[in-house]
Amino acid sequence: MSKAVVLLSGGIDSSTALAVAKSEGHELYALTFDYNQRHKRELESAGLVASTIGAQKHLIIRFDLREIGGSALTSEIEVPKDRIQNTVPPTHPSPSRGEGKGGGESLGSVIPVTYVPARNTIFLSFAIAWAEVLGAENIFIGANVIDYSGYPDCRPEYLRAFEDMANLATKTTVEGRLRFMIRAPLISMKKSEIIRKGVELGLDYSLTWSCYDPQKKQNLGHIIQNTAPPTPPSPSRGEGEGGGESYVPCGLCDSCVFRAKGFKEAGIKDPLIK
Repeated sequence: MSKAVVLLSGGIDSSTALAVAKSEGHELYALTFDYNQRHKRELESAGLVASTIGAQKHLIIRFDLREIGGSALTSEIEVPKDRIQNTVPPTHPSPSRGEGKGGGESLGSVIPVTYVPARNTIFLSFAIAWAEVLGAENIFIGANVIDYSGYPDCRPEYLRAFEDMANLATKTTVEGRLRFMIRAPLISMKKSEIIRKGVELGLDYSLTWSCYDPQKKQNLGHIIQNTAPPTPPSPSRGEGEGGGESYVPCGLCDSCVFRAKGFKEAGIKDPLIK
C-alpha cells in the first residue's frame, strides 16, 4: 500500500484532503502543527479527524511562531472581522494540482493579517522530511484558491515550485528511489463543493474546527448574519488547552464566514452549529 503524508489542521479543507487520500487507498500519516497559534482549538479537531478517518499515525510537531509574530494568529494583532462582504472575483491561475471548477471569491490582492509568514513552506518542509523517512511519494495539502483569504502560499504556482525544490533537495529523490508529488485535490473547488465531497466520502464535519478567533462560551456576543447562534461543542470537542474551558466560533472571521457560506451553498446544515 502506498503511503501519504497529509497536512492536517483540523479544518474543513485539510480534513477533506485526508478523506480524499483515504479514498485513494493510501496508508495515512497525518501531520499537525502546534505553533502556539491563537486558534489552538483546531488541534483537538485534528486529533479527532485523524482518529476517525483512520490515520496510521498522527504526528504533532510543536514550535513557537509567536517568537517571530507578524500575524494575527501568532501575535496580539486583532483578527479582522466582517471583511468578506466586499470581496471581488480574482483571476485565478489555471490549477495543475487538483480537480474542480473555476470561479468563486477571494479578497483579491489584499493579503490579510491572518497570513502567517512562510507557514506552508515551514509545514511542507516538515512534511517532505517525514515523507522521505517513510518512503511516501504523496504529500497532501488542503490548499484552495477559490473561497479563501488570498494567502500566497496556497497558489498552484507556489505548490509547483515547492514540489520542484523537494525533488532537488532530498537524498531519496536524488538517488532516484522516489519522486515527491505535492497533492492539492481541492485547489480549485468552491467551499460548497469541498463540503459535498467530504460528505460523499463520509467525513463528519462536526469534528472539524474553522474559527481563527475562538471565543469562550460566555464571551460570544455576535454571530454570522442570518445564522443561528453556534451551540458549544460537547466537552470532548470544545475544551481549550490549560483551563478546560469551552469555546465556540466567533462567527465573524474570514474562516467562519467562508465555512457558513460553504454549508449554505451546499444546502447542508453545518453540524457544528445548531
